[in-house]
Amino acid sequence: MLLRPLRSLFGAAAVLWLVLAVAWVQPAWAASLSVSEVSLEPCPSADIGAQPQLRRPSGASCYVLRGTVTNPGRKPVVDTDVFAQILDASGEPVLQNRSRVGSIGDVAPGDSAFALRLAVPAGTPGPFTFSNVKARGFAAPVRTRAGEFDDLLPLEQAVADAQ
Repeated sequence: MLLRPLRSLFGAAAVLWLVLAVAWVQPAWAASLSVSEVSLEPCPSADIGAQPQLRRPSGASCYVLRGTVTNPGRKPVVDTDVFAQILDASGEPVLQNRSRVGSIGDVAPGDSAFALRLAVPAGTPGPFTFSNVKARGFAAPVRTRAGEFDDLLPLEQAVADAQ
């Protein structure tokens, strides 16, 4: 007889614990950011990503996608990815089966410049056009966090610093 109320008490405690655990977890809502002033240009010949020693028809050409991303909120947006549709002169996608062109890490409130290095298959006919350029990030981290200044890979840091 005493077992039934005890079982109910444990059940109620488990439900309360579950409700409190869910309430403390902050959801990582996706945030859409606007992107402007977008340009796509070949990497400078001095850039390590250009790999002048590897110029051959079967390789890839280095391009830099630059732009400005606007975070209208009051808090940083983290783990931000940039998406774009990039087409060659014949209207074919340059990056097959993908629209995510790279990650720009955390975006502070306001306008922030970004630069992403892209590997375009050699022999792809230019000029290139792009559309649907946008950025999406989150209110809370969704990936394992890097160190304080490790948002960008060293090659991306070099491209961003060369602006």
